[in-house]
Amino acid sequence: MNPEINQLTEQVIGAAIEVHRELGPGLLESAYQRALAHELRLRGFEFEEQKHCPVTYKDLVIDDAYRLDFLVGGLVVVELKTVDTLLDVHDAQVLTYLKFSRCRIGLLLNFRSTILTRGLKRLAL
Repeated sequence: MNPEINQLTEQVIGAAIEVHRELGPGLLESAYQRALAHELRLRGFEFEEQKHCPVTYKDLVIDDAYRLDFLVGGLVVVELKTVDTLLDVHDAQVLTYLKFSRCRIGLLLNFRSTILTRGLKRLAL
C-alpha cells in the first residue's frame, strides 16, 4: 500500500476512535457523521462530506447514484454504519464506491461496536 494512503487511513481511524471513545455506541449514524466531520476539521484534514457521485450505465449518467459519507484527501472513502453486525453487503457497498470513485482504499466503520476496532474494515481494490 502507498505509505501516504496508509498514514492517512491510520489518522482517519484515530479520529474515528476518538469520536467513538467520547460518544460510545448507540447513537444514530448522523450523530457520528457530524462528530467525525468535526474531529476531521479539528485535525486539519481535507475532506468532502456526503459527496454525490455519478455512475454511468451505457449512455446514461445517473448523477445521484450514491453518496460517499466522506472522501478524505481525495484518496480514502469512509463509510459509516450503526448496525448490529457488518454484513457482506456492506463490504460490497464500499467496494462498489471504490470502483466508481476510482479510489483504491475504503474504510468501513461500524459505530455500534462496543470497541470501534472490532467494527472496522479496510477494503482495497
